[in-house]
Amino acid sequence: MATLEPGQTIGYTVTYLEMQAQPTSPPPSRPSNLNVALLAADDPPVDYFLYLYEQVGGPHEWTDWFDRSREEAQAFVSASGVSLYSLMLDGWPAGFFILDASEPAVCDLANFGLVPQAVGRGLGHWLLRTAVDTGWGIQGVEKMTVNTNTLDHPRALGLYQRVGFHPVRREEHTRTLTRGREVPGT
Repeated sequence: MATLEPGQTIGYTVTYLEMQAQPTSPPPSRPSNLNVALLAADDPPVDYFLYLYEQVGGPHEWTDWFDRSREEAQAFVSASGVSLYSLMLDGWPAGFFILDASEPAVCDLANFGLVPQAVGRGLGHWLLRTAVDTGWGIQGVEKMTVNTNTLDHPRALGLYQRVGFHPVRREEHTRTLTRGREVPGT
């Protein structure tokens, strides 16, 4: 493993995925050994959204919303057709997802993930499938979309594919790191 320092540039691949039909397999059961709740946020404040975004995405270089104005972020999470769901574990925020159904017939899984302390507890597959089923439950949805990249959790792409998303295109990008990062290498 090589270590890259903050300020260094890294290349990464974005994979765009789609799902053309709701999964027919039964959803996984909610983990019975954990005290979890899923809460829909009603007009969440921008600080709450950005907190979740940082806690989940910080280790994966999610910085895009910090490059935009707070007003733009607030408009996004308050927009008609956009829904934020918080996963609570033992009373603390353990993850979240955002569904964006503002485009006709399409529901985009705009954000999805767990905080590092919740990874490995059996919540990811259940939460993702819950997000997918919730998205398909929105009136008029004919397709779901999501994207992930090689800076995200190493199992993210495989998890999206296991619940029924299929890659439709890939793009190469670069990003200047805000945190140190270990990468496979020389």
